[in-house]
Amino acid sequence: MRGMSEDRLVSAAILIPVKAFGTAKRRLSPALDAADRRRLARDLATQVLEAAGSLPVAVVCDDAEVADWARQYGARVISEPGRGLNGAVAEGVHQLAASGFEMVVIAHADLPLARDLAWVAGFDGVTIVPDRHDDGTNVLGVPAASAFRFGYGPASFKRHVDEAGRLGLPVRIIREAHLGWDIDVPADLQVLSARG
Repeated sequence: MRGMSEDRLVSAAILIPVKAFGTAKRRLSPALDAADRRRLARDLATQVLEAAGSLPVAVVCDDAEVADWARQYGARVISEPGRGLNGAVAEGVHQLAASGFEMVVIAHADLPLARDLAWVAGFDGVTIVPDRHDDGTNVLGVPAASAFRFGYGPASFKRHVDEAGRLGLPVRIIREAHLGWDIDVPADLQVLSARG
């Protein structure tokens, strides 16, 4: 686990924001019909959830089907309707901090090659795993009580580096090949052949 102690693991949790499966991945519509997009969104989210390993997992969502899915896997559900991604993540981190977690690892739900997320929590500052274009933020580890301001969306990688600087937190940038892959547009689907 890249140098983490068992004590460190106990104080860390994974937070996965998950959109409604039925409305996720619309940009893939040129390549996949609605049923295939729904199935893919659920499969990808399951892959990420399983990559949490033994760490506790919370899913932040605003959809009953997603909430039921998360509970089936033993994940805590944080319902945040109408908050948008940044607001939902902020509230999820706040609730996990209130539950006693020191570190929270936020992982997007569309990482087809995700295998291990626990190592991200083994750093006292901010860990950023950008997407393979160095634009988005696929995985982000933050101290739970840091009042980190999330800035997901285009160019979020730079915004999150800047936010760590604003807070005076040490920042660790890891360009990790598996976690750098996400699925947004049809061309990204090529990576699915590498799964398995």
